[in-house]
Amino acid sequence: MSDSIHTASAPAPVGAYPHARREGDLLFLSGIGPRTPGSDRIPGNVFNPRGTLVAHDIATQTRQVFANVRAVLEASDARWEDLVDVTVFLTDMALDFKTYNAVWAEYFPDPATAPCRTTLGITALPTPIAIELKCIARIGGDQAKRHPPAPSARPPSVGRG
Repeated sequence: MSDSIHTASAPAPVGAYPHARREGDLLFLSGIGPRTPGSDRIPGNVFNPRGTLVAHDIATQTRQVFANVRAVLEASDARWEDLVDVTVFLTDMALDFKTYNAVWAEYFPDPATAPCRTTLGITALPTPIAIELKCIARIGGDQAKRHPPAPSARPPSVGRG
């Protein structure tokens, strides 16, 4: 089953695509940035009098992008805890990674239950944002099926008959 998800609780996509698409028990979120829903304002951006971007606050933008991801998850009947993989795009890896990583740890304090993550440094995004997330969540079924117990530390016996 494939369902397209759109929500007014997150900023409108900047192109002709849905906020997310459900395929079976997987939910694929389109790239989501930190624009404010309804206004498209980008929190943390500082512009000079000519309108040129001169600075950004990655902590503010990270918190907003997390709120936007959560809004799309909730519109899809998923939860923050259902995230299994997150790809992060930063436009200034050298400047922003340490702060971004600290905010990530606030939202995912236990690495054992955090989603997998890949962080890429890129030169630009389609709007003047410093961060974008691409997420995959697993939904449906009970919690035990989504998070099976860890395997025993002892390897299974081999060659015993």
